[in-house]
Amino acid sequence: MSSERPDGPWSEPPAEGEAIEVADGVLWMRLPLPMKLDHVNVYALDDGDGWTIVDTGMSSNKTRRIWERLMAGPLGGKPVRRVVVTHHHPDHVGNAGWFQSEHGAELVTTRTAWLFARMLTLDVQESWPEETLEFYRSAGMDRAIYDARVAERPFNFADTVYPMPLGFTRIKQGDVLRMAGRDWDIHMGNGHAPEHATFWSRDDNLVITGDQILSSISPNIGVYATEPMADPVAEWLEACERLAPLARPDHLALGGHKLPFLGLPHRMAQLIVNHHGALARLLDHLDEPRSAAECFAPLFKRKIGAGEYGLALVEAVAHVNHLYHIGQVDRVRRDDGAWLYQRKG
Repeated sequence: MSSERPDGPWSEPPAEGEAIEVADGVLWMRLPLPMKLDHVNVYALDDGDGWTIVDTGMSSNKTRRIWERLMAGPLGGKPVRRVVVTHHHPDHVGNAGWFQSEHGAELVTTRTAWLFARMLTLDVQESWPEETLEFYRSAGMDRAIYDARVAERPFNFADTVYPMPLGFTRIKQGDVLRMAGRDWDIHMGNGHAPEHATFWSRDDNLVITGDQILSSISPNIGVYATEPMADPVAEWLEACERLAPLARPDHLALGGHKLPFLGLPHRMAQLIVNHHGALARLLDHLDEPRSAAECFAPLFKRKIGAGEYGLALVEAVAHVNHLYHIGQVDRVRRDDGAWLYQRKG
């Protein structure tokens, strides 16, 4: 799901290995990702005797070489003393362990983010767990894509996340963190990732939103085999409605992808409205019984390619789960194991 782009002060991102100063002592940088969404934004905040880094990119030798160029160049050779991670996904936590192990940095994140990241890096699977295959079948995954996946080694979190040493510093809802001479109120998001930290400066107009709020795309909201009956759509909507009153028109939102933007109150209202619209379209689509994999059209309104299929499927499951949890659809098993959802009554 996407919509028009809010107004923003930059039309182009920083070049690889370079930085843009978005506010006094706050640098915006960008790292490449090997997927359709081909980048992640990371930020460096100047604490005087060293830097705080917010998010770290996906673990790879290429990404770490870019980090070394950034540290020698825009960061002026000052040490990275602290790494703040907004949430546990590999493009954000991927190099946190490297900064801890090789640079002596303190890791600061939420307890849930740390537990998920540490658990998943240690859970290496050489063959597909039956629970994952059952989840794919229950979602009605396209048979050709299913067969191709089964024939390959499964993706492991440890493939894209550097080993994480024991120990971190916890942040939680209501905490205040000092970075770049500012006090930042910490407010928790949810839905895209559990206990996703966002940071709201008390001293100026900056908000670090991570992937909770993005400028021109909706955050992916997915259900996975780890918790197949989860309702992250409800969690995401609750978080958006709770965070919306904090937003001011002058806020500069620094997100995990795309461009920093102004107009945060409008964007948050837009995201909420867009999701309710998608749920209404989905409910109409479910006048006929369909699997989650047969629900892409009302949710995305565009053709989903093979490279996007996995993320689209887990998002479709999230949305049919939500309608099921709020009692608007029933479901029955198809002979091949897929759940079919249909509007009640």
